[in-house]
Amino acid sequence: MRTRFAPSPTGPLHLGHAFSALTAAHLARTLGGEFLLRIEDIDQSRARPEWEAQIYDDLTWLGLTWPTPVMRQSDRMPAYRAALQTLWDMDLLYPCTCKRRDIEAAMSAPQEGVPTHGPDGLIYPGTCRAKPKPSHMPSGETLRLDMAKAVTAIGKPTLTFTEIGPVHTGTHTVELTKAPETLGDIVLARRDMGTSYHLSVVIDDADQQITHVTRGADLFEATQIHVILQALLNKPVPTYHHHDLIRDAQGKRLAKRDDARAIALYRAEGKTPQDVADLIDTPLLSPL
Repeated sequence: MRTRFAPSPTGPLHLGHAFSALTAAHLARTLGGEFLLRIEDIDQSRARPEWEAQIYDDLTWLGLTWPTPVMRQSDRMPAYRAALQTLWDMDLLYPCTCKRRDIEAAMSAPQEGVPTHGPDGLIYPGTCRAKPKPSHMPSGETLRLDMAKAVTAIGKPTLTFTEIGPVHTGTHTVELTKAPETLGDIVLARRDMGTSYHLSVVIDDADQQITHVTRGADLFEATQIHVILQALLNKPVPTYHHHDLIRDAQGKRLAKRDDARAIALYRAEGKTPQDVADLIDTPLLSPL
């Protein structure tokens, strides 16, 4: 079995990252598997080499090890493009020129009983869906998944995935007939990236043969999107482990702007890895 920790080099790692990394590594150790590190740097406008270097330093300080070379998403654009081409050839993608303000304007008078938000934020109203499509998949444009066509292509009413985390333990069903309404037409390639988190994570997990995806509970609902993409692209469905989030005293989950809880700051203050592990109530790995 294989787990992974996949941070973005857009700021300092904080206590929440330490919790996620140690949880994934502990699961791999417990099940006799392998722990991998992946750098999710598709957002090149925000990724910085100094933050990537800090990731390696902080995780090494916590006692974690991983195989090298480390997969970096910025090196994987051909793989993402190939997946997009597959979906385009299946007539499941369409270009979208809408800005966020256009979507917000279109959603200003929502239908009663119809959800306005899904795992990916505002549910797209389909403004560009009926526009004529080019004969070839465009480059440098936003591409959306036509969820209704995707459901038809899968050809079954439901999909399932297994969750072993403490929040949603059990087998979960993705109701495909409801997906066009509850998930909407998800962006799979952003104009400024050439891909998206949802597409990249599915391709990378499959290519790295990740069997157990460990991540925060805030991504639990997005698993529906990933399971749908796995079905469309004929990728295996891993077991999921969504863990609790580390929050501040006001109950707000930590973000990279929370420099006061950065692992590097605790290190500079003379804290030990065990001190950090005690703060987040998770075990450090000890040698076998």
